[in-house]
Amino acid sequence: MSLFATKPIDRIIAEAQETGEHTLKKALTSLDLTMLGVGAIIGTGIFVLTGQAAGKHAGPAVVISMILAGIVSAFAALCYSEFAASVPISGSAYAYGYGTLGEFVAWIIGWDLILEYAFGAATVAVGWSGYLVSLLNDFGIVFPAQLTAGPWTVMTLADGSQVRGIVNLPGLLIAVGVTLLLIKGIKESASFNSIIVLVKVLVVVLFIVAGIGYVNKANLGMGCTPGTPGCAEFMPFGFGGVITGAAVIFFAYIGFDAVSTAAQEAKNPQKDMPIGIIGSLAICTVLYVLVAGIMVGLVDYKLLTNAAAPIAVAVDAALQLAQGTTMGKILAVFPTIIKVGAVLGLSSTMVVMVMGQPRVFYSMSKDGLLPTWAAKVHPKYQTPHITTAITGTIVAILAGLVPISLLGELVSIGTLFAFVIVGTGIIILRETNPTMHRPFKVPLSPFIPIATVLSAAYLMNSLPLDTWIRLIDWMSIGLVIYFAYSYSNSRLSGSGAVQAENYKPPVAALAGIILTLILTAWQVKRYIPNATAIDYGIRLFFWIVVGLLFVMLMYGKKAGGRSTQTKTLGLIVSLLNLAAWTGITYWFFAHYAQLHGK
Repeated sequence: MSLFATKPIDRIIAEAQETGEHTLKKALTSLDLTMLGVGAIIGTGIFVLTGQAAGKHAGPAVVISMILAGIVSAFAALCYSEFAASVPISGSAYAYGYGTLGEFVAWIIGWDLILEYAFGAATVAVGWSGYLVSLLNDFGIVFPAQLTAGPWTVMTLADGSQVRGIVNLPGLLIAVGVTLLLIKGIKESASFNSIIVLVKVLVVVLFIVAGIGYVNKANLGMGCTPGTPGCAEFMPFGFGGVITGAAVIFFAYIGFDAVSTAAQEAKNPQKDMPIGIIGSLAICTVLYVLVAGIMVGLVDYKLLTNAAAPIAVAVDAALQLAQGTTMGKILAVFPTIIKVGAVLGLSSTMVVMVMGQPRVFYSMSKDGLLPTWAAKVHPKYQTPHITTAITGTIVAILAGLVPISLLGELVSIGTLFAFVIVGTGIIILRETNPTMHRPFKVPLSPFIPIATVLSAAYLMNSLPLDTWIRLIDWMSIGLVIYFAYSYSNSRLSGSGAVQAENYKPPVAALAGIILTLILTAWQVKRYIPNATAIDYGIRLFFWIVVGLLFVMLMYGKKAGGRSTQTKTLGLIVSLLNLAAWTGITYWFFAHYAQLHGK
């Protein structure tokens, strides 16, 4: 069997329909799934990243950044919905890739999803810790600074002295608490999440209602002459800044795809999954655009650049305008309400992210790509308790010890790459399985899937070069693990070819690959300031490799047995690749990044 043999779709569906004490419990309704999506999406993005995207990248045009990120997510959500309804199995993009693009690509995307779920949850845990410490300070409870950051972080105290952190204790504890909740049961976790979602949506709606009456059009560059005192420029960093803002703020939209990891636990996945995925994204997109518009309308976007709690800064601005009024008295308690909402909101975001990763591990283990213990289900709770505990431990360690200021971008690039895989997978699945029952279909296919690929690639290309290097390093490590263990232990061995004799590689998939390369070359030249050969080289290298993989899986034979030669050659090449990128990474951060300000 070649590296690109696909797992038969009917076999995937049969596994999803298995019952017994060693299978996942089917307990989630469309409302549960929608709440899980909203719980994941409304979190770090709306409470933290919105202000930073406005202050550093987009200015008042952050509203457009929000809309662009929402459009990219909407394209991907349609593709995820078709997959989740047609192939209702745990594993999200990993499982979809296995059924359409082959085992090797499936492994790559499964490894990539760790960036989104485990590392993303750790990022959220640190944000949760910051809001909790600030909230405790409001009530006169001073949390020791050394216990709010890891040992690699040096903090400046109010008196000007500096201390080095020991451990981010709140971040560590919330990771442990969420892990225990998820081990207890998916339905209990969903119920807990739904209650929190109602609270934090109420907080967001209150902010919209309270702030809309105090929006200053001059802060948006409207009704005044840009450049005059008090009149902001709507797009101060140009359209390139708007795109970068969309790429950075894309982290805010991560979460709706995590709903698809629970497909095997949905009562009626064919109906409930599209509702949960598309519904949660639609609700959050509307709220995000409104919050972003009101935020930059209440306060000068420059004041949001380094704001840890940008919504609170905007509320303070509204409070000054409303002093002496009834609304002023209401707004006086709003900063505390915002912090409470943030603490609760980030809690539910963590629930969904920590929930997603074990289910990807569960699917990979069922396929033999990970050890069998990763697929064990608790006999009483019917949850993947071992992988949940492992994921929670990793998240707790990262949140407690590691400074992860750059992980937001790393999580975004990992998720966007997953969108590229899913968009391409839909195109190929339509050709390889034209008669498969599809309760939900992506409209205007293949145009929407191609738009998914191109828009995700566009945002990926907008992210900093160091983020690209970290992504390639992560993928290089994953390749070594695949050839060292997964290739030999795959349970797909011996199942034969699944490619139909009359199969024709879809032209649309090839068009998506070619257009992505053209887009990258054009985009780097036009929108990346002072682009160098390495800016072009690393991005084009990545897309060329991805393109070659797609071409090989579409045109290569999918039959044949596993061979020791393939494993040995693959392991040698992957080790050499890892060594090469280790050297490139060292050179980049030691020399190039300093010289060129990357």
